[in-house]
Amino acid sequence: MFFPDQEDDVALHELDNGNEPLLPSQRKNLPRLYDYVLVAEKMEDMEDQIFKKQDAFICELKQKNIKVTKIERAGKVFFGICAPEEMFAKYKYLLKVSDACNWSGEQQCDLSVSYCTRIRIVHFVLNNTFIGSGECLRDLLYQGAFESIFCLHEKKEQKKLRTKWASWFAVMKLFQQPVTDIKDYFGEKVALYYLWLGWYTRMLIPAAVIGIVVFLYGLAFFNTSPLIHEVCDSNIIMCPRCDIRCSVWNLSDTCSNAKVSQLFDNEGTVAFAMFMAIWATLFLELWKRHLALHVSKWKVFDWCEEEEELILEIVNNPQCKPKEFRHSYLRSIVVLLLVTLVLVVIIGLAHALVICRVLTAILLSQSDWDFFRDHANTIAMLSGAVLHYITIQVMTRINKIVAFKLCEFEKTRSFAATEKRFTVKMFTFQFFTLFSSLFYVAFFLGRFNGYPGNYVRIGGKWRLEECHPSGCLTDLFIQMAVILVLKQTINNIFEFTVPWLKLCLKRTKAKTMRKKMCGNCCRKACREEEGNFNLCNPCMLRSWLENYDLNDVNAFSLFNEFLEMVLQFSFTTIFVAAFPLAPLLALINNIFEIRLDAIKMVSLERRLVPKKTNDIGVWTRILEAVGVMAVIANGLVIGISSDFIPRLAYRYHYGPCATSNSTSLDCMTGYINNTLATAFMSNDKVREDFKELIDNGYNITQCSYKDYRSDEDQSLTSQFWLILALRFAFVILFEHVVVMCKFIAAWFIPDNPIRVKNDRLNDKLRRLKKELQEANAIYDSRSTDV
Repeated sequence: MFFPDQEDDVALHELDNGNEPLLPSQRKNLPRLYDYVLVAEKMEDMEDQIFKKQDAFICELKQKNIKVTKIERAGKVFFGICAPEEMFAKYKYLLKVSDACNWSGEQQCDLSVSYCTRIRIVHFVLNNTFIGSGECLRDLLYQGAFESIFCLHEKKEQKKLRTKWASWFAVMKLFQQPVTDIKDYFGEKVALYYLWLGWYTRMLIPAAVIGIVVFLYGLAFFNTSPLIHEVCDSNIIMCPRCDIRCSVWNLSDTCSNAKVSQLFDNEGTVAFAMFMAIWATLFLELWKRHLALHVSKWKVFDWCEEEEELILEIVNNPQCKPKEFRHSYLRSIVVLLLVTLVLVVIIGLAHALVICRVLTAILLSQSDWDFFRDHANTIAMLSGAVLHYITIQVMTRINKIVAFKLCEFEKTRSFAATEKRFTVKMFTFQFFTLFSSLFYVAFFLGRFNGYPGNYVRIGGKWRLEECHPSGCLTDLFIQMAVILVLKQTINNIFEFTVPWLKLCLKRTKAKTMRKKMCGNCCRKACREEEGNFNLCNPCMLRSWLENYDLNDVNAFSLFNEFLEMVLQFSFTTIFVAAFPLAPLLALINNIFEIRLDAIKMVSLERRLVPKKTNDIGVWTRILEAVGVMAVIANGLVIGISSDFIPRLAYRYHYGPCATSNSTSLDCMTGYINNTLATAFMSNDKVREDFKELIDNGYNITQCSYKDYRSDEDQSLTSQFWLILALRFAFVILFEHVVVMCKFIAAWFIPDNPIRVKNDRLNDKLRRLKKELQEANAIYDSRSTDV
């Protein structure tokens, strides 16, 4: 049995006084004895430079009146960091007199009991403490003087969050999140992430419902569409898809592809794309109102990041000088050129994926297996999507390293500025990595591959891949579905299981050692306080070890969550015309994503450093940019990629309803045949392209391919130019109408609700009245003295 008075068995050393007990009785009423814990490897050689730097850093902390408690156990050294109360009193006073103060007269902030605020202040002080050689804590962590640093979880609050929020049982509470409790525990920055994610998930409901309706609309005409019947019942012979071991094929072979295309390429898609473009604007405008309500409630509406930084600088060092803003045009130009170079490399990888798809289709078409030969293009398309997903995973790690290096080269004045620039660079790199292949499929696939007798070839040898007669939108749909499903499913599995397995292994390994290190405790007070206050020595050490075993976090842990969700938002809006079910998949994913992230933050990871903020930062600008790109991309997908415009032109200008008064035929009858051109084997160039086919004994005189060309000389017909003009006219009209609707929606919905404006007005009035009363009291006292 271990008793609290057996201090020599725990090898405790108080750096201020070696004989002073770890938990002095006169300090038992303090709200928290330790703010941070530093961990280092135990070193025997005191002349080692690493040990000297470690000792120098601890001495610097002591000079700032920071209490440091040292515990040595099992080859590890734990330093408990406890900042003095006067540090927080200074912060409170400076914040009160600052311009950014937004407290009402009745609600003053008691920083002495706010552990969340203590962590933030001490974190700044630790990271801005320098030893004699000019090295800070980050440098010492990199050099190995310290292994890690972490702040402690509060067991009572942790248990409260688990019960109300961070558990799988809370999935049933779809949109109920205790954001104020999250703010009190993790800080405003984390709370606003979950507030934004909850709002985004809630707004996905109407988008998902409309997407399902569009899908059901296409399904309703699944068996009655004349276009599907025309493809499935056709006996038209199509030209070979490749040069080697590819034969002619019947148009009816693409019956299944035509049916799939009908589900996503119909009249409802246009309305849905317009709805989603306006939805993105409504989402952002309503989010700003939702945000204003909460930041006003939390009294951080007027919070200023620069002023907060100055206050922390003065608290850390009263003799400090401000970090002045600097800008170098030369560095900016160099960074811009390097970013452009990275984007060129990413686009080059997209071209490499195209070549891989072409070669895969050629190799599969030469296979001895009939299944591979018959489905060469489909398999090549699926394999290309999977290969694209693997490329995304690899490039994500490379992009992060490159973005960090570019930010270091820029030499920003603060971590907040570094974070903003890193966010923009990383999102740009990831956006091009994820969407470059999709842009190729949407706007380039099958458009520059030529025609029989004049095919475009890679290296003069391999033909480019083609779209099947039902349209290229099916290829885009499959590409998006594979990437979206794989990315969300696999990422969520790894995001949860990897930290969970790591924690299980650590706890299993450390369980026996922890019992030996810490001993047992029978104090009733320790059990009642549950590790938050006035613990005995073994319980304190056990609490430190429990937090030490948790998975490590860093300053960009929350950034990774934001990046994942904003990229999902991009998928949901930019190419939604090709995949109306994307909002539904995003909604299902987010319902579990909220709880998964919550469980990970509360139970599997060390406590994130609380950070104060009043918005989601540069992510708002990125979301607005994505909304604009969604308008452009969806307009181009409908106008250029889909068959919406050619169908309209045929219905009202070339079809049976336009050329005759007969009503017995469907207006779209003959549309598929109208989109096909014929190549005759009597043409020498055509015979040269299909030489192997003729040599193998195929006795055909003609074959068809999808294009608007003359059968005689293969020149472009007038119908091609009319449809091209209509496509561009539609894109321009679509974008102008939708952009106008976006501006009207943004103008109509104010960013701040009237209630927030009135509350802030009343708060300012009360503060001014209180200041006037205090001034009058001082004036009256002086008059009395006179």
